[in-house]
Amino acid sequence: MGRSKERTVGERGQVTLPKELREKLGIDGGDEVLVHEEGGKITIEKPMSREEIAEGYRQYAADAEALEAEMAGVSRESNDHLGDSPEW
Repeated sequence: MGRSKERTVGERGQVTLPKELREKLGIDGGDEVLVHEEGGKITIEKPMSREEIAEGYRQYAADAEALEAEMAGVSRESNDHLGDSPEW
């Protein structure tokens, strides 16, 4: 966990995020952030963009295709080595 920075909560509940953190996470003025509580802690995070979500799905699909191809190869290898399975 990084260094903590103490901030004062304004009358309307506003808190200014430290410049270093905004720059590091790419948060600019006017951007939306997610705020939630868990286990007595408040977390602020930058939401994923639609493109980041789409890229995650593309990667998942590519990984699934690669696994399917690998499993088909393993199945062929075992059939070649063991022959067809006997009828039980």
